[in-house]
Amino acid sequence: MTDKPFPFPIIDFHVHLFPDKLFEAIWKSFKVNYQWNVKYQIYTPQVIRFLRERGVKKIVYSNYAHKAGVAKALNSWNIELLEQEPELYCFAAFHPDDPDHMEDAMRLLRHPRVLGFKLQLLVQRFYPHDERLFPLYQAVIGAGKRILMHVGTGPIGNEFVGITHFRKLLARYPQLKVNVPHMGELEIPQFLELLAEYPGVYFDTAFAFWPSQHRVYKVTPDDLVSHQDRIVYGSDFPNLIFDWDMEIRALKEMNLGDAFYRKVFFENGLGLLE
Repeated sequence: MTDKPFPFPIIDFHVHLFPDKLFEAIWKSFKVNYQWNVKYQIYTPQVIRFLRERGVKKIVYSNYAHKAGVAKALNSWNIELLEQEPELYCFAAFHPDDPDHMEDAMRLLRHPRVLGFKLQLLVQRFYPHDERLFPLYQAVIGAGKRILMHVGTGPIGNEFVGITHFRKLLARYPQLKVNVPHMGELEIPQFLELLAEYPGVYFDTAFAFWPSQHRVYKVTPDDLVSHQDRIVYGSDFPNLIFDWDMEIRALKEMNLGDAFYRKVFFENGLGLLE
């Protein structure tokens, strides 16, 4: 039997699920573009089983449209998967250059386990304040749902990401609910400053924490504890270049207190799902 890291169930708010061929293309891209060897090259049913065996009760997954013309088929796959797996929740795919993209988005937002949409600005190569996205933001706000937005400069950045662009978005839509992956790295302190002003902003831990001998982030235990109500756990599984539990071990090594671990790994995520 697999050891579980906590005595309570885990909610993982950052899992990737794709059809098999897209998974394979992503793993190949990581190798070619970043020299990253993905450790867990397993497909959707195996991903779900792997996480459940390790105490993950609810899985929040996402996928993204890397180009126009991909989102519709990907979202049809998402809806089929949600029907098969009642403990799954999804940030659906979106691309502003697709025909009928807002009609499709409005239909998806009516699904009770579609939490909103994933925007992967690094890959999709548009700014968060791109005017083509404004109808999507308005629809998400109206539905009371969220955006999962890769908008930080880490672990890899380009001209479309960073705190400056994100501030422009929030200045226009301060009520927008956004989950920022990777704790906003590599600008974590600047992203954390946003929490006082924007109550809809949360962070996830994916790919942000390493054991002390490899620690690269600029966040202190006090930072984490003081913002523990606005952080959810995310694994980035299966697209990892390290062991699944490495970040869990790194966070436990920081001795952040039982309340922190229960909130980040379970209660905060449950609050967002409810």
